[in-house]
Amino acid sequence: MRLTGEDTERGTFSQRHAVFHDATTGATFTPLQALPQAQAAFEIHDSPLSEAAALGFEYGYNIQEPRRLVIWEAQYGDFINGAQVIIDEFLVAARSKWGLTPSLVLLLPHGSEGAGPDHSSARLERFLQLAAEKNMRIANCTTAAQYFHLLRRQALLLAADPLPLIVMTPKSLLRHPLVASSLRQLARGRWEPVIDDAEARRHPEAVRRLLLCNGKVYVDLATSAYREAHPEAALVRVEQLYPFQADALRPVLDGYPNLEAVVWVQEEPQNMGAWTFVSTRLCELIDGRWPLQYVGRAPSSSPAEGSAAWFAANQQRLIAHAFGEGEAESTESFILMVRKGPCQ
Repeated sequence: MRLTGEDTERGTFSQRHAVFHDATTGATFTPLQALPQAQAAFEIHDSPLSEAAALGFEYGYNIQEPRRLVIWEAQYGDFINGAQVIIDEFLVAARSKWGLTPSLVLLLPHGSEGAGPDHSSARLERFLQLAAEKNMRIANCTTAAQYFHLLRRQALLLAADPLPLIVMTPKSLLRHPLVASSLRQLARGRWEPVIDDAEARRHPEAVRRLLLCNGKVYVDLATSAYREAHPEAALVRVEQLYPFQADALRPVLDGYPNLEAVVWVQEEPQNMGAWTFVSTRLCELIDGRWPLQYVGRAPSSSPAEGSAAWFAANQQRLIAHAFGEGEAESTESFILMVRKGPCQ
């Protein structure tokens, strides 16, 4: 396993501590290199803040060493913009254009948290726009176990089904108790492309409103006071966006007999995030049985607000709209609720 990137040894958010440094001698120690039962090599290196060069090197390394799990991590997902040429020219078109089968993993910290336009978005919409002919996997995990099983599956598929893996990784969620996982979930669990609402599943007949989402906004929804006040709403996480898992989502939809509306909730602007990609696929899956609605920020030229206070206020309004609180707003408003979605 090879892990490189911008500040990966300790983790940009001080979450990893993969390499320890002796403050007196300067010597380093990497615990994962010293496991007595380990059967594979592990290396981790900090790479320069030069995304195009670093990612180009890791792509070439991956092509030459296809049996190794090669991972590159951006300091912030936004920084992947600097390597767009490598992605467009080589990574996503490798099979169709060059007859190559890369399996490079990109870890891109993603999520609107009031840190401004340049620390919010890994441009999920761009990867989804480039997704075709099963040329990669794209995921946005919400638990530690999901993240673990996603990477483990990628390693197991290096020979059987090698594909690049794009992961929208968390930032603030790294320490959030709601996304923590038990050792049992790590040891005995498995990758779940769609996660149903365990609480709502206990009384499926009471559910009228199904909220579909992925990533950090799920935690904002689940921890909101509106959650307890609206037992008729179920929260379902679409963890894998591409290849789109219609077969995993279909039984979830069918499991709520009194459903009245399906809502896609995202914190990104309407022209960004997953909405444009998932809307047509959800229309096909719904097949006219329920209206499909969108709740999120209105179209924008910027991925996020420039003010933390402005962000927090808008995020609260977004969550309220997701649960059906408040009136629908016009496209001039920063928060947009489309009652008649693309299926109508």
